This record gives sequence, structure tokens and C-alpha cells, in this order.
Amino acid sequence: MTGHADTLHSPSPTIADAFQQRAIRGSLVSTTLVADLDATQVEARLEKAGIDAAQVRYGVRAHRIVYRTIDTEGRPTTASALVAIPKNHKQDLRVVSWLHGTEVYRGEVASVNDRSPDRATALLFASSGLAVSAPDYLGLGVGPGIHPYGDPEATVTAPLDALRATRAFVQEAGRDIDRKVLVSGFSQGGPATMLLGRALHQGADTYFRLGALAPIAGPFDLSGFEAAAADDKLDRSPLYLAYLTTAWNRMYGLYDSPGEAFRAPYDKKVEKLFDGNHTGGEIADALPPTSKELFTGEFLNKVRNPKGELRRQLHAMDTTCDWRPDVPVHLFHATGDKDVPFTNSQQCEGQLATNGADFELTDVGDVDHSTTVLKALPHIVHEFNTAR
Repeated sequence: MTGHADTLHSPSPTIADAFQQRAIRGSLVSTTLVADLDATQVEARLEKAGIDAAQVRYGVRAHRIVYRTIDTEGRPTTASALVAIPKNHKQDLRVVSWLHGTEVYRGEVASVNDRSPDRATALLFASSGLAVSAPDYLGLGVGPGIHPYGDPEATVTAPLDALRATRAFVQEAGRDIDRKVLVSGFSQGGPATMLLGRALHQGADTYFRLGALAPIAGPFDLSGFEAAAADDKLDRSPLYLAYLTTAWNRMYGLYDSPGEAFRAPYDKKVEKLFDGNHTGGEIADALPPTSKELFTGEFLNKVRNPKGELRRQLHAMDTTCDWRPDVPVHLFHATGDKDVPFTNSQQCEGQLATNGADFELTDVGDVDHSTTVLKALPHIVHEFNTAR
């Protein structure tokens, strides 16, 4: 890594740097075995996580991989991911890119936390016979820095490079993965699913192509989602809005000083809370119960009526479904979801319909946000295993 020190500290990548990055992006830095389970053990893990284990067919070996990618400025960095492989004799495996939901704590993701719901999800897909590439995203897991929450470009680059690294890892074992990628994700991973899908559709990689899309309970109307958080209409409104505000301020400059956005005494501590080293419980305990108590009235009005850079970035995340995939899209959501309202998937549905896409929206019922993914997963596993 010392050979990249100058590049890491340069203000912008040079042409030579760009060629170098293209060559190394997705290359493996390290691999660590984190799980080696037979089918019975996988079933037990899934049942403990509340996931239907009926489609388990194989044992699974799972590794944490560290791979090379780029940060939000285009500079070389590393990220981690979980790679889960079925213990069967098939040489060519179909691959799922599983994109997780909002995580504030770097230790909560699938590659490092054995009890992570996303670890269990990866085990489910792999035990059905699919290879799984489950990126932690930038700044989570064992990756350096702070997670660029909601950045459209980073939402694509880290998962795409994770797919490349996953293929390199599988090839080292004498196997390979199919070029058609089956993409699914939950909550934050919903728009991420559509962004990665669009990149694959547009030929962002020379090998990988898009195979299927199955986003779950995603905030596809991010403008409306954040406005609802400003009005305290969502469960955990202060946490969601504070996470986005601190992350986007680092990237796009939403305020000159914390006091412009946050009321005292929170202006002195909110930014430190979202450094990736505090759990969701710790952050929730440190924040007031409402956005009205956490944010200044002026800043909440900016969220309700975004302008300038805030509006441009929100628009990018409001239009993740505004294209025509050449594969089926199966959206899953729950009318009972009080974290991410059902209307978000309806907006995605509307954009897909306008573009003439092949899509379906399934309402999994009057259940909460976390239960939505548990209800959707058995359907997605079946569809991915039978997709052409």
C-alpha cells in the first residue's frame, strides 16, 4: 500500500493514476474465512434470524475479503465485503449482489458481525446454490474512512468492485461466476440495487451484465423521505435525517458550522456520533426523540424545500428507477412500514411504468420495516434460482 501514498494525498487523480486505478480496482488485498457451515448449521442460523430455511440445499463457506476500490474523490482506497459460496460441485455459479440497509456502525455489517441479519441473508442465498457478493460499502466493515451515506457514485463503485473481487476470489478456487448479476437490497440497498443495476445495464463492466432486480423497501423518493423525517412522520426520524445531514455536509457542504443545522447542545456532538464507531443504540440514546428538537427551524425548512447542491443530489436519488431495465424488476414493500413508507416503492413503480419496464410490486402486508425483508427473501431466492 505504500506505493499509493502520494496518490492518496493528492488533491485529484492524474491521468496516470486513472489508468492505474482501472487496473487495480476490484483486485484482492486479503481474504479471511469467517464461516464454514454444513446445511444443518445454516438452517439453524436462518431460523435464529427469523428467515425461512426451506430453500437450504448446501453448506456454505463465507469469507471476508478486502479489495481495492476508489473513494468519493476517485482516489484509491480499500473496502471489505462478505463472499459466501455454496459447498457444492458446480463450477460456474450464478452470483447475487446483496446490498444492505442503513448501518451507522462499522462493526454491524455482514463481513465482520456473525450475528448480522445480512450475514444470515448471504447464507440463505448461498445455501440455495448461488454465490454471494455482499459489500460493506465504503467506510464500513474494515474499510478506512467514514461511510459516504447516500452518495450516488460510491453506491455503485464499491459494489461493482466487490463483484470483480468476488470473481477473482472464486477463480482462485478453480470456479467462476456467471456474468449475469442478480441484484437485491434492502432499505438503503433498494436505491442501491437500482443504481448498480443501471450501471451494469449501461456496460460499466466489461464482463458483468444485469440478470435481475429485486429491491426491498427502498427510499426511492429520498426528497419526500427526508421531508417526512423533518416533520417527524417516520420512525427514527432524527437518526435518519442526522445521518444524511452529517454525511452530505462532508461531501457537499450543507452548512458552514454545525450550529446552522443542529440546536444546542447537539451541535457540539452530532458529527462525532456519526463517525462509524458508534452503534445505532448509542446514537439513538444521544439524540432527542424528534427532529424538531434536534435541528434548527431554518435547516428543517431547507430540507422541506431543497435548493442548490442539496436539491441536485436529492434528485439523483429520487430518480434511481427512472430508466428501462432489460430484465424483470420485482419490488417488495410493506404497507405497514413506518420507517420507509410504501409510497416510496409506488414512486419507483411509476417511473418504471413510464419507461415501459417489466416490473411487479408486491405488498408483503401490515408488517414493520425489518420484517419486510424477512417476508420478501424466500420469494427472491426462488426467483433468482429460476431466473434465465
